[in-house]
Amino acid sequence: MAVRLNPYLSFQDTAKDAMTFYQSVFGGELTMSSFGEFQVSEDPAEQDKIMHGMLVADNGLVLMGADTPNSMELGANGTLSLSGEDESVLRGYWEKLIAGGVVAMPLEQAPWGDFFGQCKDKFGVDWMVNITATPAG
Repeated sequence: MAVRLNPYLSFQDTAKDAMTFYQSVFGGELTMSSFGEFQVSEDPAEQDKIMHGMLVADNGLVLMGADTPNSMELGANGTLSLSGEDESVLRGYWEKLIAGGVVAMPLEQAPWGDFFGQCKDKFGVDWMVNITATPAG
């Protein structure tokens, strides 16, 4: 059986909006459960917060995320990296991720030959996109 690394993002109060946005970027099926559905928190302010969200894209990408309970400190989001050879798909992701976000490094040809860019999406999550160069010949 294969081992997979599935990114899990932490949000304070925006997991529902963020995960819905990522579904608009990557497509696929999104499932979300709230703290209230499982009666995990007695805090009325947390009942609609997302306890667990999972997006499974048609191409096999899996992205998970949740809101952080008020009793816990929000951790750093980290950086997510998308890479591969399918230029049209990766450029499409890039265009959607930068909408409302900030481009730190434009998606341009890098010294190593690939196309590479970095951005922060509108939810404050950092992304790197690397499009593998097609070998000459």
